[in-house]
Amino acid sequence: MLNPIADNPFNDRNDAVRAAIDLMTPLTPWFSEGRGRLRLGVAGAHFHEAAADLEGLARPLWGLAPLIAGGSTFDATELYVEGLANGSNPDHNDYWGPTANRDQRIVESAAIGFALALAPETFWDGLPGKGRDHLGKWLTDSLENTPAPNNWHFFHVLVSLGLDRVGVPYDRSIIESDLDFLETCRLQEGWFRDGQRRRAEHYIPFAMHFYGLIYAALGGGHGKANDDRRDRFLEDAMAFAPTIKHWFASDGAALPFGRSLTYRFAHAGIWGALALADVEALPWGETRGYWARNLRYWSKQPMSDRDGIMPVGYAYPNLLMSEAYNSPGSPYWAMKAFLPLALAEDHPFWQADEAAPEVDASVVTLTQPGMIKWEEPGNLTVLSGGQQAVEFRQGAEKYSKFAYSTRYGFSVENDPRSFRTGPFDNMLACSDDGVHYRVRLSETDARIGEGVLYSCWSPMKGVEIETWLLPRAPWHIRIHKVVNSVAIDTREGGFAVARNDQPPLEAFAENGVARVVTDTDVSSMVDLYDNPRDPRINRADPNTNVLYPRSWVPQLSAHLEPGTHWLGCAVLAQAVSDSPLPDMPERPTAEELQQLRDKASPIPVWSVPDDY
Repeated sequence: MLNPIADNPFNDRNDAVRAAIDLMTPLTPWFSEGRGRLRLGVAGAHFHEAAADLEGLARPLWGLAPLIAGGSTFDATELYVEGLANGSNPDHNDYWGPTANRDQRIVESAAIGFALALAPETFWDGLPGKGRDHLGKWLTDSLENTPAPNNWHFFHVLVSLGLDRVGVPYDRSIIESDLDFLETCRLQEGWFRDGQRRRAEHYIPFAMHFYGLIYAALGGGHGKANDDRRDRFLEDAMAFAPTIKHWFASDGAALPFGRSLTYRFAHAGIWGALALADVEALPWGETRGYWARNLRYWSKQPMSDRDGIMPVGYAYPNLLMSEAYNSPGSPYWAMKAFLPLALAEDHPFWQADEAAPEVDASVVTLTQPGMIKWEEPGNLTVLSGGQQAVEFRQGAEKYSKFAYSTRYGFSVENDPRSFRTGPFDNMLACSDDGVHYRVRLSETDARIGEGVLYSCWSPMKGVEIETWLLPRAPWHIRIHKVVNSVAIDTREGGFAVARNDQPPLEAFAENGVARVVTDTDVSSMVDLYDNPRDPRINRADPNTNVLYPRSWVPQLSAHLEPGTHWLGCAVLAQAVSDSPLPDMPERPTAEELQQLRDKASPIPVWSVPDDY
């Protein structure tokens, strides 16, 4: 079967209904005998196996509940209803267990609350009396437990929507406290942080805004102050949509950046949530276009195993991309993309003619998350700074590279002792022993200005680096001022390009130029200083890139004795064409770099207290 939605054009609502059903159908054989658990594999996550089985059951509800609410049917719906009854029953073998503080069950409770809010006739009225008692108690008990200090506070809010809809009482003060916390995460231009952290990744559209819009649409009945709060969520979304669209390429690909990429087309959730809340932040045809193109993009990816189940990975199955909290059921948060199925066929989202995609070649500064973006046909590139995630697996690769791309993705290192072989795409790696390495993970200064990203960072004791990233689309320039009191080896990578069974058409590594050309792409790095670094073409280890299993990466290397050193390069990657490569940009002077740094301002998402 492989990809269940491979032949779906996503032209209309009927296509979306078929896609949701096709994605859920392969799950049906894997219910437990009592239906309260759904286990899709044997790989583990950091939480209890019971919570992982609940995750497998609950996450498809993000698509199933809108499907039912919109008037469609799914043959296996009764399995989910039975599962809610038995899984919440303390006397049943499938009991999920009680929710605890910072417990994964808090996460999954949100999907259940959402299902009750959207389709109570099925997911509440369809339960036996005892089942309603057990599920109601399990959900109200979940509100008594402390969520993680980030988007998790919305999970209580989603539970409250379901309890409101089915008439189960709960302590409203808990929800008001959750909402108060969530509003402290607000930046400007509709952006949020995911908690008080230096992060503004896809959790902002597919969590903070997705849930905020659902709450704005369904969370009435709690007084004027609460209605004002709902209005603020709507205002945030109005401001946010014109900027988050810059994370979506014209071919539908969303920017691979940050953690939890295994949720795949959850990226499209923001566009459906705008529709549910009747927020025309962009013309409906544009909103529909961003949504449909993203799902079409995923219909072309080898994202599923042979039985049609989506495993952990991104464009292909790949546990190297997993987070510690990813169980086999985790990928089905992707079903958030099907929220528009709750809307009738006559809603403007479905009635509008899908707007044609436009390639925005201009250089766009996204101040709040600390990014500078431009686009060519088939590829969207951002330069990035000011974000970090030291607590997550491969956090440096997911947040702290110099550049990210929808066409070339990013790579993760599979061994901390791999300085000799690491891809280091769009990173500068430093090693003091030729074996272990350090890259940019956190910054002591992070600024953004018109046409510049600046950061100051220290990969290891005795090494201080200032970095300037300058867009010269389709090229970009990187300049590093390295002050080191210990001798180090350095290696810097360009963009990774897909490697197939054929040798590259060109693998050039001479005179400070590293360039690899395949039948589809070219990736090039050119050293900008008089004593150029040693070029090479890296044959990266398999399964290190998020988009393709094998890759080539151009690299520049240098040994630096203690002192002050300037490293610089011009970097480009693009689809092969008959045209010559664009002219290479000139290197700025040290004085120009200082002026750019001094004029730049702190990146908002980075500007949190040091003791965060």
